[in-house]
Amino acid sequence: MATSEVLAEMVASVLSVPVAVGDPVVVGDTVILLESMKMEIPVLAEVAGTVAEIRVVPGDVIQEGDVLAVLEH
Repeated sequence: MATSEVLAEMVASVLSVPVAVGDPVVVGDTVILLESMKMEIPVLAEVAGTVAEIRVVPGDVIQEGDVLAVLEH
């Protein structure tokens, strides 16, 4: 099975993680919700699959390029 990494596109704080390991996702589903400069920014699944790993928790400060989650497809 192939995997895809869900990457951070900016420096931000993790606001929430609306998925859990094992959850199915489709293209466009919100995998992680970030907050930056008082704006909520959803990080969307770019492939359909299953959540294999979640590498962040709410409150984490992430940097551009950090791996937030891994999807199997």
